[in-house]
Amino acid sequence: MTTVLFLPLLQLPSGHHRAAEALAEGLRSIDRAVKCEKIELLSSRLGAKEQWISRFYLRCIHHAPKAYSAAYRRSVLRPVSKPPSFPPYEWLFGGHLKQLIRRLKPALIICTHAFPSHLLDLLKQRGEIDIPVVNVYTDYFVHNLWGKTAIDGHFVGHPAMKEALAGKGVATEKIAVTGIPVHPAFTARPPAPRAVRSRYIGLISGGSLGLGDWEQLFRKIAPNDPVDYYVLCGTNEQLYERLRKNNHPRLLPLRYISSPAAMSALYDEVDFVLTKPGGVTLSECLRKRKPAFIYAMLPGQEEINFRLLCDDGLVFDFRHWRRLPSLSEAIVSTLNSPALARCLAKIDDYHRTLSPADPALVIYERFLAAVPSRQKL
Repeated sequence: MTTVLFLPLLQLPSGHHRAAEALAEGLRSIDRAVKCEKIELLSSRLGAKEQWISRFYLRCIHHAPKAYSAAYRRSVLRPVSKPPSFPPYEWLFGGHLKQLIRRLKPALIICTHAFPSHLLDLLKQRGEIDIPVVNVYTDYFVHNLWGKTAIDGHFVGHPAMKEALAGKGVATEKIAVTGIPVHPAFTARPPAPRAVRSRYIGLISGGSLGLGDWEQLFRKIAPNDPVDYYVLCGTNEQLYERLRKNNHPRLLPLRYISSPAAMSALYDEVDFVLTKPGGVTLSECLRKRKPAFIYAMLPGQEEINFRLLCDDGLVFDFRHWRRLPSLSEAIVSTLNSPALARCLAKIDDYHRTLSPADPALVIYERFLAAVPSRQKL
């Protein structure tokens, strides 16, 4: 067996975990001798205290979004002459991470969050570990906290990220523009074209946590609305129960969907997605060629994802929805206009900028294929 260690951050359902799980499934499908271990660094070191940090993060983005956004930009986006340093974090987790590595003896470490990447970069620079480490970015930009100096591979979601990393001194041969990883279920052959129907179907997503300005949004959807909506409630059980009891004829609530195959089938059924600009969610929309209407965003990384993809014409800016008498009429009008064809053409152009190989295959061939004593399919 050859172990690959995945390091996301926080136990909250997030793109960091989904990207890790997608790559793990891809690697296992290539070589059954690969054993994938996913360990969340904070909870493995702090136990239940990690939940305090998660709750504090959620409170910040809910109750002080502007302050959080400003702090995020100051801490990880402003130009710096040298990488940031966080001595308490490095002291608290450095020894713990080395113990994990000694116990698991991984052949490769994959970071889907910047904090583990930062720490591993320092350990490699000091010569304390010599295991290959790769960054798998789950947003569409690079910020300062990601390790760069000693990291062995960078898997990015947008060509501009390759330019940004090269500008920070990363060798271009270490960078692969693969897109943000999605589960292999999303790469299956598309289904046969659906029969023509009289109604559109939309998907409303607030992210895996079920975050969103739900009440105002739903008031814009009339019982005789021309669109039927699936609503991804995520882990927001209160929202799910409220929608179920209200029994709105145009809204079908869905709990958190853990099955990638089921999620892929849901994308196949809908005509568009009304969503926030989370990196993995947008990557899924792009993979499925589904027009994404951005109605809200979390402060920090989602704001930057939105601006970049909106400027590229890959998503629709729908933040003005509160001023509209009807959500659906504006969306249907867009879907019946030349704007849709332009967006789909931009999505096709974007895919042509990506590596034709799946991210898991690129990682396997670069870092795992030469590991001895392998049992291959």
